Amino acid sequence: MLPFKYFFYWLLFGACFACSPSLSEQNVKEQLLEYGQKNPETIIAIHTKAGTIKCKLYQETPLHRANFIRLIKKGYYDDQAQFYRIIHRFMIQGGDLGKLSQRQENVMIPNEIMPTKFFHKRGALAMARPDANNPEKKSSATEFYLIQGSRYDSVEVVELAIMQKLSLSAEQIKVYTTIGGDISLDGKYTVFGEVIEGLKVIDKIATAETFGNDKPVKKIPFSIEVLDTLVN
Repeated sequence: MLPFKYFFYWLLFGACFACSPSLSEQNVKEQLLEYGQKNPETIIAIHTKAGTIKCKLYQETPLHRANFIRLIKKGYYDDQAQFYRIIHRFMIQGGDLGKLSQRQENVMIPNEIMPTKFFHKRGALAMARPDANNPEKKSSATEFYLIQGSRYDSVEVVELAIMQKLSLSAEQIKVYTTIGGDISLDGKYTVFGEVIEGLKVIDKIATAETFGNDKPVKKIPFSIEVLDTLVN
């Protein structure tokens, strides 16, 4: 028999999972929209040894916002989560597909790509996705990344936009040439939030020593906390 304190933790952990919807390909939209109405939070904090990254999630991407809040509240990112892919001047990526599949929720999130409104500027928060056999560009339920990126010159931005068949606003061009980001990902992945505090923490993590081009030599653990609601 489990000691009482461990039994209590088991009950708490089980209750947390029970209050979260079980997603399937058939009900993912309905369940996440319903969950999002009951859980309206938009501010989260990613805690790392290098510091804290605070982000706001967009209400205009309700499926991705609700799914991220759902996973955080379930404690998904509190147990051995780590940034496992690091590319300097590009992005840092974290999550764990293996854990989710063990919990029998191996479902993808319908894309909410809005490249003219939410794009891959420095500090963008987006969901990764499998490229193979995924014509609808559905997102992974768990794998996310934060953009470090770099600044472009104005000619380069225009040329890249033409190559990728993107229609950039004057504001987007200004952002890419002043703040920076990575235009190569626009229109391909769902951006569902942005950093409001802690851009320098991304810079620190992005300089971690790696092998095989993108795998950090030392583990970079993190946890995520839901903070509050902020109207976009």
